Amino acid sequence: MSRWRPAAAPSTAVITADGHRRLRDELDTLWRVRRPEVVTALAAAAAEGDRSENAEYTYRKKQLGEIDRRLRYLTKRLESLKVVDSVPADTGVVYFGAWIELEDEAGQSHRYRIVGPDETDPQRGWISLDSPLARAALGKREGDPFEVQLPSGPASYEIVRIAYQAPAGA
Repeated sequence: MSRWRPAAAPSTAVITADGHRRLRDELDTLWRVRRPEVVTALAAAAAEGDRSENAEYTYRKKQLGEIDRRLRYLTKRLESLKVVDSVPADTGVVYFGAWIELEDEAGQSHRYRIVGPDETDPQRGWISLDSPLARAALGKREGDPFEVQLPSGPASYEIVRIAYQAPAGA
């Protein structure tokens, strides 16, 4: 069986100002804190002698590779991202950065924030601009119903509220 998969669609290169700051902080922490710690531990493991049977040395080399890979990704990604920190002229329409409250067919309420793909967080209700739900909600106004094809199947929602400031408790 082949491992070939078609290339994934490129993600949208937008991010909120807060998300951009978090990625910059991660880059800074990796570069100034984590990488020097691992390099020091790697040097200590290498000084122990025979590297062919040195599990600590092998682990630290792998860990350093993962950190360097993340550093390369963050550096390139931060250069290509466009920070969106302004509120749209028409705040009654769903755009990037909006907090939306939806009601499903069963009458249950759901709250989401539409953010860039680099800052999605399902526990907080932050969904990617590229997700099916966000794409279906874009351009809609309060009271507008819409249908969306989710991985779990088709679903219907109605937009109850749109805000561009974080609601209380979010």
